[in-house]
Amino acid sequence: MLPPLTIGDVTARLPIIQGGMGVGISMAGLATAVAKAGGIGVLAAVLIGLDEKDFASKPQEATYRALADQVRKVKEAVPDGIVGVNIMVALQDYEAMVKTAATAGADLIISGAGLPLKLPGMIPEGCNTKLVPIVSSGRAAKILCKRWQAHFDRLPDAIVVEGPKAGGHLGFHAEDLEKPEMQIENLVPDVIKAVTPYREKYNAPIPVIAAGGIYTGADIYDFIKMGAAGVQMGTRFVATHECDASDRFKQAYLDAKREDVKIIQSPVGMPGRALKGEFLDKIASGKKIPRKCVYKCIATCHYPETPYCISMSLVNAKRGNLDAGFVFCGENVWRVNKIVSVQELMDELVEGYKKAASEQG
Repeated sequence: MLPPLTIGDVTARLPIIQGGMGVGISMAGLATAVAKAGGIGVLAAVLIGLDEKDFASKPQEATYRALADQVRKVKEAVPDGIVGVNIMVALQDYEAMVKTAATAGADLIISGAGLPLKLPGMIPEGCNTKLVPIVSSGRAAKILCKRWQAHFDRLPDAIVVEGPKAGGHLGFHAEDLEKPEMQIENLVPDVIKAVTPYREKYNAPIPVIAAGGIYTGADIYDFIKMGAAGVQMGTRFVATHECDASDRFKQAYLDAKREDVKIIQSPVGMPGRALKGEFLDKIASGKKIPRKCVYKCIATCHYPETPYCISMSLVNAKRGNLDAGFVFCGENVWRVNKIVSVQELMDELVEGYKKAASEQG
């Protein structure tokens, strides 16, 4: 049987974290289903208020309200479940998002797209929120542990190490994505090695979570055997009935072929993995999409010079308007061939893990 995953003082029955996917892909519908099934459900904070009636006129106010409401909705539906919030360091209002999530009762804050060096200092007093940074190297994990211990007298409650096969924005230079040393099977031991001195010195567990390209129960078994405490998965959870994306968005996953997956250069300055489509073809041909910056969401986006608004394109895709947007995905999206319930997916992963354990054990 799969081992449980303990992060701080919370324990998930299954060592599976559902990746936080913006914009609007992983909201309360998906996170609730995952928490009910024994995993850790995760909301994506970026533009989570996009369906609020006043979002166009008051985007930040709507987003903070929606974030708090979504956290509470999951906690009310699954009182003994675990809900996390993925909050990108690159957000303009990163600190406000962190405080909103913690105050609303999020069990975890998972944070990447930059090193969350100041994250512990942003948690309001009295909040028992576990902090889980996302890194892409042992060096980054060591820097975080050293900085947090020195400045905040605490260590990460867990660390997610994300490899280059993940979907969406990637924490690598485009030219490094295929390098052997950058692959997740090599990054996990590197991060474990980096945190081991802190585990031993401070008697801190610091579980390491593998992410990026993990697809089957056998994959989960391999990483647990390697020393990871669990995995984070995104792409598989998009292809579920409970995922908050539109049916057309999910259909794009079903229709995807291996050759449809491409690396793009996002206007926010990071490479990203997405599915080919008419919208991206227009951008590649030099066409600029008329836009205005309503959200001011990403600190690294210099919108007057960008060819398109990535937030608007992702909102359009989430709603099924793929002519005016594009779909982020993981490298293994082409393997998706059906939409299932979250419980069916979890059952499949558990059975795959058991089979691998029996064959290799």
